Amino acid sequence: MEISGVIQSGAGKSTFFTQVDWVVRQCEQMLGYRPFPGTLNIRVDDGDVDKLDNLFSVTDFELVPLDPSFCTAQVKKVMLNGIPSAVVKPSEDINIHKDRILEVISSCALRETLGLGDGDAVLLS
Repeated sequence: MEISGVIQSGAGKSTFFTQVDWVVRQCEQMLGYRPFPGTLNIRVDDGDVDKLDNLFSVTDFELVPLDPSFCTAQVKKVMLNGIPSAVVKPSEDINIHKDRILEVISSCALRETLGLGDGDAVLLS
């Protein structure tokens, strides 16, 4: 399955979350890499919104906090323009983007590595 979208600036809150010790440990264990601080936000194209339920119908793992005051998040491994990455979907109660915006992590700074900016098209597979 492929999902098309465009890069969109985020709220700037994911840098903290992606560097929390338990998140880093679980990502290293399940993804094989330490996530680069922050996420890349992708606004899914109109024609691909209906694919999102299928994307998360089977997830690869769930980030589970040691402290119950933190949220859980579903994680689905993907490729973003050929780079191993993962879509992180926070629990519904704190997901500020809802379903149309995907938050993607990787071991590198995806914007810089791929030379991307807001509005640039990307492909998840």
